[in-house]
Amino acid sequence: MRRFERIEYSVITKAAPELAWQVFSDWELWPQFSEFYADIHWTKGEPWQEGSRLSIRTRSPMGVTLDHVIISCVPAEKVGWIDHAVGTALEQWVHFETRPGGGTVVRTWAEFTGEMPPVAGRSIKDLLVEFTRTWYDRYAVECDRAADRQSGMSKKPGANTLERQDLPA
Repeated sequence: MRRFERIEYSVITKAAPELAWQVFSDWELWPQFSEFYADIHWTKGEPWQEGSRLSIRTRSPMGVTLDHVIISCVPAEKVGWIDHAVGTALEQWVHFETRPGGGTVVRTWAEFTGEMPPVAGRSIKDLLVEFTRTWYDRYAVECDRAADRQSGMSKKPGANTLERQDLPA
């Protein structure tokens, strides 16, 4: 019997939810957040609309094409999609939550199931955990930069701190 796996992660940024969404929804920025991407482009529908499809070709650890099918999108609040690749189906959601006093908590979770064969000797879960941590940590840094630019403040060394929710091992 196949099992469902789940991962969760969150970051905090000083960017307001609208700005955090603006950074998130600009898929052309995604290669800054991970070396994983070889190509990203929309293949169907308008970006971020229900039913639209975002094709993502990966470079490592093995080149596969993921087909993100957007199942729900409320800009600056939440977005969800379903992916299929290497015998695995994944549903992922990202929520943008206003922090009291300013900024945004960006929370993501993903559930996945399927054959889940090892990739380059590593489990799909281990690869997703590593990818998620790297992607969202770098994304939060870019959100903070965008917030600094928006407010006209200069970036001070050491001023960026991220709080993280650890992913299960």
